[in-house]
Amino acid sequence: MKQSASVNKLVNLLSWFIVLILFIIPFHAFLTVWLSSLFGHYTLLRLWKEFLLVPIVIGAVYLLFIKPKLRKKFLNLWLTKFIGLYLVMLVIFSLISWNGHTAPKAVWYGLLVDSRLLIFFMAVMVIASCSDLLYRNWRKALFIPAIFVAAFAILQYLILPYDFLKHFGYGDTTISPYETINHSLNHIRVASTLRGANPLGAYLILPICALAALLFKEKKQRTNITMFGFGLFLALFFSFSRSAWIGVIIAVMLVAWFSLKSQPHKKTLGWVAAGLAIMASLLLVTLRNNLNFENYVFHTDRVSKAATSSNQGHTAAFKQASKDIIHQPLGRGVGTAGPQSVYNNKPARIAENYYLQIGQEAGIIGVALFILICAVLGKMLYDNRTDPLALALFASLIGLSIVNLLSHAWQDDTIAYIFWGLSGIALAPVIITNRLTVKNDQKIKKS
Repeated sequence: MKQSASVNKLVNLLSWFIVLILFIIPFHAFLTVWLSSLFGHYTLLRLWKEFLLVPIVIGAVYLLFIKPKLRKKFLNLWLTKFIGLYLVMLVIFSLISWNGHTAPKAVWYGLLVDSRLLIFFMAVMVIASCSDLLYRNWRKALFIPAIFVAAFAILQYLILPYDFLKHFGYGDTTISPYETINHSLNHIRVASTLRGANPLGAYLILPICALAALLFKEKKQRTNITMFGFGLFLALFFSFSRSAWIGVIIAVMLVAWFSLKSQPHKKTLGWVAAGLAIMASLLLVTLRNNLNFENYVFHTDRVSKAATSSNQGHTAAFKQASKDIIHQPLGRGVGTAGPQSVYNNKPARIAENYYLQIGQEAGIIGVALFILICAVLGKMLYDNRTDPLALALFASLIGLSIVNLLSHAWQDDTIAYIFWGLSGIALAPVIITNRLTVKNDQKIKKS
């Protein structure tokens, strides 16, 4: 049964809202800081994508209401059920926070950043199931912004002054115009248009994995893909995000493994991986006393005058967060940990580990449920791995899960919206009723 003209218009409008978010979100930090330096209202400007999220969610709910078959398939998905349960749990833990020890702003902001990625994912999946507009444009939405982000990152490191971004409003009250390794201006880390060097590294995992998946699919474009990929890797290197380095290596290896068809090729890839591991070990031994190597890999050196290194900070935060969960296994409530906890009248609890943060807020049950959601999502992407987008997202999920062991990457605006939005597009065929499905990377009508 064909959709009415009014429904088609609604779906197209909502789809373009989603495309707009995917296009602009990599520049979100830069634009909000710059515009707020000109017009003020920094907090209000930061919420632009949440304002767009409201009609997207309302539209998705309306589509479910008028399409019984779509609604039935959507609600019968285990992933939908787990996400629904998790969102209810977050609301309950938000109410728990309203007992005097958590600032209202921390609670509201915590509920927003903890839930928006999953709400956006579900809304996109529903809307993408009603039209192939999003699937047809996912490459443009991912790669075009990535070109500008990577190019600016390279310029930042090689040409521009280290504090260039201070001319656009960056500073102590917004975002630092630069980051360093071991508090040394001789070792600058670039953030491009994202909130920091680590968010930049995490973000670049997505386009790199997508390029790797397309590299095996599109033989005629391999030269262009390789050149683009080199630029992305260079930008990733200049971020000096060690967790992103590890995440992207593992993710790209996974893409290659599942893209190769013959066992001899997979065996060769295994030998390549083993060789790289040996070379890395040799470099660690050979260059262990090189000051530049120490800074780039360990983010400290033996002559450092800094009171504490980032490694010590990670370790201390991990230990404290673990103690918090042991002493309060049911959690303390949404807004009591993570970046949102800075709005409280007591010292912020920054675990530098997203899973521990969820444990601090929603307890062991909450973090277990979130991990289950990620596992089910990964299984669904893996099952659809013949589609390059699904394969890239499956590998990126593994890589980003590693990154989140050392940061709060899922709370970063860019990573949350792009990864979970693209996942909704990739998994839309799962709930399509009578219109489209994915086969051999092509959209075809069901018989």
